[in-house]
Amino acid sequence: MSEHSHGDANLTRNQALVLETLSAADGSLSAYTILDHLRDKGFRAPLQVYRALDRLVELGLVHRLETLNAFVVCRRSDCEGHGTVAFTICKKCDNVAELTGEEIAGTLNSVAVDVGFALEKSTVELRGICGACRAG
Repeated sequence: MSEHSHGDANLTRNQALVLETLSAADGSLSAYTILDHLRDKGFRAPLQVYRALDRLVELGLVHRLETLNAFVVCRRSDCEGHGTVAFTICKKCDNVAELTGEEIAGTLNSVAVDVGFALEKSTVELRGICGACRAG
């Protein structure tokens, strides 16, 4: 899938509800937190959430943060979803910011090529302290 639009996917009801929940969140959410938010909408099992999340990740509308075991909505219309994506994750306030940039993708691809590896997808998670927390 090349560049995507966040509003044009043909989503199921569950996928739309999960995406809406993540979109309204201030930061990342675990699948179980999403389930808690959606219990009054008929969600009863984690599998319902995980199926929706798997599809949303596949569509490039949501990213999985491995180190947090959580998910965040893709907030960048220029994000490819299936290529290289990077995040800064503040360990004080849990703020997550999505980064894009050709230099990130280019550097990672160059490193992979140097070792004979054909890079298809990469996610970089930078953990530290955000500017707001450092200033405050």
